[in-house]
Amino acid sequence: MAKVKTSFFCQSCGSQYSKWQGQCNACKEWNTIVEEIIQKEEKAAWKAETSEVKKASKPLLVKEIDSTQEIRMDTCDGELNRVLGGGIVPGSLILLGGEPGIGKSTLLLQISLKLPYKTLYVSGEESQKQIKMRAERITTNGDNCYILTETKTQNIFRQIQEIEPEIVIIDSIQTLHTDYIESSPGSISQIRETTAELIKFAKETNVPVILIGHITKDGSIAGPKILEHMVDTVLQFEGDRNHVYRILRSLKNRFGSTAELGIYEMQGSGLREVSNPSEILISHKNEELSGTAIASTLEGMRPLMIEIQALVSTAVYGTPQRSTTGYNAKRLNMILAVLEKRAGFRLGAKDVFLNITGGISVDDPAIDLAVVAAILSSNEDIPINKDFCFAGEVGLSGEIRPVNRVDQRIQEAEKLGFSTIYVSKYNKISLKNTGIKIQLVAKIEDVASELFG
Repeated sequence: MAKVKTSFFCQSCGSQYSKWQGQCNACKEWNTIVEEIIQKEEKAAWKAETSEVKKASKPLLVKEIDSTQEIRMDTCDGELNRVLGGGIVPGSLILLGGEPGIGKSTLLLQISLKLPYKTLYVSGEESQKQIKMRAERITTNGDNCYILTETKTQNIFRQIQEIEPEIVIIDSIQTLHTDYIESSPGSISQIRETTAELIKFAKETNVPVILIGHITKDGSIAGPKILEHMVDTVLQFEGDRNHVYRILRSLKNRFGSTAELGIYEMQGSGLREVSNPSEILISHKNEELSGTAIASTLEGMRPLMIEIQALVSTAVYGTPQRSTTGYNAKRLNMILAVLEKRAGFRLGAKDVFLNITGGISVDDPAIDLAVVAAILSSNEDIPINKDFCFAGEVGLSGEIRPVNRVDQRIQEAEKLGFSTIYVSKYNKISLKNTGIKIQLVAKIEDVASELFG
């Protein structure tokens, strides 16, 4: 019998050490290094039962490589297709991460129930009855979906060979374990080994595998960082459990862009695709209120109209508060300094609170102008016309800087019924005969005089 070999792994970043030590040299975390058994049998976990001899690959010139477009599998979900770049690539490995209870299992279950392909949904966290109850709530379909509750990879592969699915979904990778590693499920060794077995299976059979992964308290995917390097696509499912809206982002994608995002609404019957995000990001109210401005932003190729809310009040305590939700707090401080220095607004002794509605976070500098308008509106207590919107970056000298793809922003504002959009006069606008009035501004003072006279 082979001698049992052990090694020491950091549970935070996955770094390996020959002996125990108190602090990890890689991530600088304390007391995260534990001993794990790494000895395994000389036996392959996945072995395709075929008599064909696999030919060794040979080098080819770039011009000799077949460049035909990769065929993708339609997920019957427009938002997921957009984030993946058009659908699932056969033989790819997709990792979906997100906070507990955010809706990862619900998203993949409802997709597996709608797919026209034979799907095997493997759950190591819920029983078949629990999944059945959720499936009945989501849809009455599911003719192509098989449910398996198993955590041992050898048993999973045995069922895969019997059923021969076209897509495999694993919920979750942290619950799986293999007989060839003697450490507990969820450990660095088990996650790395079970993922390697699934990659080998996916590449040899051309069957795509979707993994659900847990996340740590700081929001990164749990397990070794090598897990994200091993897979082809890493998706992040975000949102506040107190809000009904969820955002699906791509953090890594070998087959498409990482700039796209999908938006869902959590309902009792599952997740609903939101094709027009502006409907959820703009409040529908009859009366005009001060401190509210609409910004035109872009997420990937998708234009969004979002609502910025600001509240400026006299500081009750000695030190004024600066609080933001969904916006960079340091950028807010910079904009307040520009307003005080360049435009003469005395905001140094006032509390400023800023919120982006809908529970989303935006880092597009083009919303700076809307932030300025919302702050000045609250400070002056004068509402902004609800048919006005803004797209411009604010510089340190108080100038309104041009933003990219301004034509697309203007077209989205016009489509949603806005009458006027404020943009930088330095933008090159190619649109002709638009139904929306394009107001060109050069400095913050121009915006303040236009809006508040």
